Amino acid sequence: MRVLYITLGCAKNEVDTDRMRALLSAAGFEEAYEVAEADVAIVNTCSFLASATSESIECTLTLAEEIAQGVRSVPIVMCGCVPSRYEGEIESELPEVAAFVRHDREDEIVDVVRQVLGEDEGRQSAPGVLRTVEGASAFLKISEGCDRFCSFCAIPYIRGRYYSRPLDVLLEEARSLLDGGVRELVLIGQDTGIWGSDFDDPSSLADLLKAMDEVAAPYGAWIRVLYLQPEGMTDELVSAIRDLPSVLPYIDIPIQHCSARVLRAMNRKGSVEEYHALFERLRGEIPGMVLRSTAMAGFPGETDDEFEELVGFLESEGLDYCSVFSFSPEDGTYAAKLPDQIPDDVKLERTQRLLDIAEQSGFSATASHVGEVCRVIIDGIEQNDDGYDLIGHAWFQAPDSDGVVHIEEGEAAVGDIVTVELVDSFCYEMIGRIVEEV
Repeated sequence: MRVLYITLGCAKNEVDTDRMRALLSAAGFEEAYEVAEADVAIVNTCSFLASATSESIECTLTLAEEIAQGVRSVPIVMCGCVPSRYEGEIESELPEVAAFVRHDREDEIVDVVRQVLGEDEGRQSAPGVLRTVEGASAFLKISEGCDRFCSFCAIPYIRGRYYSRPLDVLLEEARSLLDGGVRELVLIGQDTGIWGSDFDDPSSLADLLKAMDEVAAPYGAWIRVLYLQPEGMTDELVSAIRDLPSVLPYIDIPIQHCSARVLRAMNRKGSVEEYHALFERLRGEIPGMVLRSTAMAGFPGETDDEFEELVGFLESEGLDYCSVFSFSPEDGTYAAKLPDQIPDDVKLERTQRLLDIAEQSGFSATASHVGEVCRVIIDGIEQNDDGYDLIGHAWFQAPDSDGVVHIEEGEAAVGDIVTVELVDSFCYEMIGRIVEEV
């Protein structure tokens, strides 16, 4: 029996899909890559924003229509955030779906798939690490849930309260991925900076990085950390990022805004002065680091002056990368009920202005790497008019988030780490050539 996997949303969903794929593979199921080849389809959905929920439902309905037009009967199993967020509501709205699986019940996917296929006899899943990742980079989820309850965010209601995955489980998974050819571990979670704080014997992200560094060092692998909150940047963590050889000096801190009043309304901490001081401190203590952040435009009640404060902050900081979002009034969140909602046209105008600033600083930061010689992980091969390019990413480019390096000459295999001279840039992309190591 063959399973088609469709994953929507963030990297954390990619990890969840991979776990389900591993469970089903261990139970004897094979993977299909087209609906015409599949016996069952799994759609792992996102519901972080209303637009993501709509995309998940539209994707499911499109799949159902494609199945209806074919000759095969392919049950659809909807997993992840949409069933978690709208359990008890969505079932009657989507009769095309054979089964709904909350994110916290995805380990039961084998039984669910067997039921929708009418299989009676089960096969024992093989023990071991539940990953099937192929390629040079792999996301490693170190925590689940969130306790912050930002007023605009539905994640705590979808994914539940925060909990850290145990150290021994993470190290075992890391070793398995590295043994399988992975050369970059990207640590993710809703709030990576507080990993270990919920243990009976509290630990810290710095402790995890030290343990991960010992595992990664023999492989020459990289460790990258995403989704750090400003309050999590302790002296211990900064020192670990600076001093551990395997850990990349790449800091991802989503600030959302810089106005102290807007941040309080978001149920977040911070101010222009605090964030300026934080970024100045990080740049001083981790020379040459890359800094990524996230900004939100049009939060309810955001005044012209508060927006201009955010504009000035982004212009002065010159971030390497910055994602920009318009505020979305999500069902069940406090901010959706606030007065003084910003009109859509104003939100759009403000969002575009922030995007322009982010691109200006980001393109400039990318161009600043021209002339450098650095290590690049080869991620794939891309056809062009003259043959092919090798596609990879350097230490300052997070996979699936930032730009890539195009290598027009030279030979390498996917997963190789090669030495590259960066000779040009365009937007967030780099052009490089493989050089001999000195």
